[in-house]
Amino acid sequence: MNLRRFLLTLGPGILFASTAIGTSHLVQSTRAGADYGFALLWAIMAANVAKYPFFEFGTRYANATGTSLIAGYRTFGKWAAWAYLIITALTCAFVMGGVGIVTAAFLDHLFGASRLLGMNATPHVAVLTFSSCVGILLLGRYAALDKVIKAISLVLLVGTVGATIGALLHTPISAVPPAPADFNPWRGAEFTFLIALLGWMPSAVDLSPWVSIWTLERYRQTGYKPRLTAALREFNLGYFFCILLALCFLLLGALLLRTSDMPLPSGTAAFAAGVIGLYTEVLGQWSAPFVGSAAFAAMFGTCLACLDGFSRSFGHGIAALRDAPVKAHHERVSLILISLGALLLIIGFPDDIRTLLDLGNILSFCIAPPSALAMLILVTRHRFPAEARPKAWLRWTAYLGLAFLTGLTVLFLNSLIP
Repeated sequence: MNLRRFLLTLGPGILFASTAIGTSHLVQSTRAGADYGFALLWAIMAANVAKYPFFEFGTRYANATGTSLIAGYRTFGKWAAWAYLIITALTCAFVMGGVGIVTAAFLDHLFGASRLLGMNATPHVAVLTFSSCVGILLLGRYAALDKVIKAISLVLLVGTVGATIGALLHTPISAVPPAPADFNPWRGAEFTFLIALLGWMPSAVDLSPWVSIWTLERYRQTGYKPRLTAALREFNLGYFFCILLALCFLLLGALLLRTSDMPLPSGTAAFAAGVIGLYTEVLGQWSAPFVGSAAFAAMFGTCLACLDGFSRSFGHGIAALRDAPVKAHHERVSLILISLGALLLIIGFPDDIRTLLDLGNILSFCIAPPSALAMLILVTRHRFPAEARPKAWLRWTAYLGLAFLTGLTVLFLNSLIP
């Protein structure tokens, strides 16, 4: 692939990476390292491997059929399109509430709003955050989203890898204490956190249709449709960044917080200060404004991408139900309603950022198995183009991933029974 064609293809995989790098990486991976050292490294790697086929299927399906996965769900019957819309409606407020409050927390910390006002100003800052995202998406649509996310992702990648290298030079891995002696990831609060960690690691499986939608939007924007191998190569690049940064944030949490026995605080502004402190401890206090700006930019990119993904999903879902083309006004209305729903949830959980995140993560994990099964059927059935069907190794990875997700979901639901 020459450079020009690669640049024309580049986009959907980076957008996916941006949605993943936010809460699951910046928040949950860091928490895992801070609280348990490297004890949950296996969980992060297992989640990335188990979910890979289902996110890859988004690019595969869009490239091979010229339609989104949501249109594919409609081929099962109207009930499937209804099910997708209902599941999306149930999860979108929790996902956007979690993403939105973390984004607002970093902006609050950056400008010291809570400190100046002597109160928790994060919910008020969230209104400004969502208003900005809605304005950008209504005015600039996919073109603006694509440009903003690419710039943010490059800054975050360089900054995070640099900070991780600095942390490794600052503290040897051997200095990281093991997990607490009574740590058991299969029971109690530890098991709840394990499910929350896996829920958005690297992202929620039910968000895979976004990849297919962004793939189609990229083709429309550039007027260029790459071959399947080139499209998958671009997606794999974004997925590799997801895995790399998940490991980086785990290392930062373990090397800089676990070694000093400092958990991340749950309060919003305090939480942001704790994460930014990871970088400044390595780079020096002079870097705090730059690190704060980069961290906010990363979360802002995630918030922007998630809002775009949810609003487009509703637009495509309504179109699938009506067997009609996607209407832009359906996406615009959805964008506004999702933002309002997320803000209401943030107002309801203004102080404990971890509770809101865990609720969204657990809900996402529990609906992963049916979402994964539907995608697996779509790309392996006879009506799907034979030349685009996944190879045997990918099919078996998908089977094992589905078994992994289903087994853990059953264990978690069983743990809720008194």
